Amino acid sequence: MFSSLGLFDALPCPDAPACPRPACLFTHRPGVLEHLVPIPVDVPTDVPPQPSPPSASPAPLVPAKRPVPHPSRPRTIPEAGPSEPPAKLQRIGPPKRPVAAPTATLSTNGTPVLRVSAAHSQVAIPVRQAMLKSLYDHFVVLYEKILPSNPTLASEHALQQEEEVYKKSTKLTYRNAVISSIASLKRRPFPDSPSHPSVGSEGEVAARAEARKKLEALRLTVAQLEPHVLSLEEMRKWGYIVEIPPGPGGERPTELGAVKTCERCVQPYMVKKPDDADECVFHWGRLFSSKASGEKRRLYTCCSRSADSEGCERGKHVFYDSTPEDLHLRHPFTFTRAPSSSNASASSRLDTALDIVALDCEMVYTTGGFRVARVSVVDSMGKEVFDELVRMDDGVEVIDFNTRFSGITAESYEAAVLPLAAVRKSLDTLINAHTIIIGHALENDLKTLRMIHHRCVDTVMLFPHNAGPPYRRALRVLVKEHLGQTIQSGGGSVGHSSVEDSVATLDLVRWHVLNRPRPQAKPQEGSAGRQ
Repeated sequence: MFSSLGLFDALPCPDAPACPRPACLFTHRPGVLEHLVPIPVDVPTDVPPQPSPPSASPAPLVPAKRPVPHPSRPRTIPEAGPSEPPAKLQRIGPPKRPVAAPTATLSTNGTPVLRVSAAHSQVAIPVRQAMLKSLYDHFVVLYEKILPSNPTLASEHALQQEEEVYKKSTKLTYRNAVISSIASLKRRPFPDSPSHPSVGSEGEVAARAEARKKLEALRLTVAQLEPHVLSLEEMRKWGYIVEIPPGPGGERPTELGAVKTCERCVQPYMVKKPDDADECVFHWGRLFSSKASGEKRRLYTCCSRSADSEGCERGKHVFYDSTPEDLHLRHPFTFTRAPSSSNASASSRLDTALDIVALDCEMVYTTGGFRVARVSVVDSMGKEVFDELVRMDDGVEVIDFNTRFSGITAESYEAAVLPLAAVRKSLDTLINAHTIIIGHALENDLKTLRMIHHRCVDTVMLFPHNAGPPYRRALRVLVKEHLGQTIQSGGGSVGHSSVEDSVATLDLVRWHVLNRPRPQAKPQEGSAGRQ
């Protein structure tokens, strides 16, 4: 017999206490046998009960194991790729530089104050603020002539310049980059108008110069503009006068003594000479919609007052003729002249008319309504070829020079020599029935010139308003948006310049030809002009 290895000594004997084995492999110790389930056996009833051993200490508590998944529902664990890190540790794309887009408020002395999160700026905010103040001081010196009419221009451009420098420099190069920008500001010529080439941040000036080179290099041709020439139907839709109104023209040039409705205050009044004209209280701005605290209001652009408020300016009562018949009574309409005939004499065969011109007029209020007081024309390259003040017809007197918009004053008007009839004859040397005339809301200029012309390109139609006709986008807004220039910002004492507006309109058409798809040519409609 082999000796026992004692592997079952800790297990109670399943047959105890009636185990028949003389050398049992299991234990028969009393403390272990108590854990056995009692098996009923025939025990003599006369056997006295055995005393129970002292109770052993309780077994230590063992934590329960996690539940084992059901065999029919195997646990699935997603496996990551061999080289793919966990999703939260993955880096998507190159590391991005902290964004620190600045906003600004003005301090008491006019210097813009940066509003930038310090956590997002690689350059210390006090350093950036100091550099911004230096830029602002130099812009103030540069804009000395134009700041009175544009007080926020220096702060706006200083903020833009600082942002441009910050975006293209590092923490180590930022200060030197600002110093270089200040040095370039000192080399700029002093601007005399907001549309001057030296007005703007460094990026704006460079972008504008590049765009200007492209525009100036483009010489407009008749073939390029032909698809944009308005048809007679389009001209009628936009208020152009395409035929001479019935009746004799020029029979009633003035309305002295007549009762008219004031264009400004919409009140009836009697037309009088300038010295005797009644005073009018009015708003010179237009109404626009504004919403505040959930309430929609109609306010004036001139003073931000409500539509039912008293006027913010005082002047004279004026009237405006709108019907072709009334306009024809003041001064007669005529067609632009026909081209010189090829069978004419050699001396008159050469036609001096240009193929393309851009035209703009400035108007004043008179006893004969709204009349032209200045006419400006530039050729297809933007060169000024005609700029004249217009003297009023006999019996017509100026009531209001409308300087805020026309730029004409009583002093400058004293230089006017040619009446409208003579100005039209002078324009005949530049414009005939085949000339393409470019303008913005050109029908107003042609009406006040009493000119009927059928070959027109209008930037109102090239750049339509989102709301559709009759709404129109302002010329200054289009020039700012597409050319990056500021025009018509001289203020109430300076007004507009018809030469500046003519060049701006021409440049808008150039921009459109360069950047917009070319439309299909329109079929010719009717005659180009009539005698």
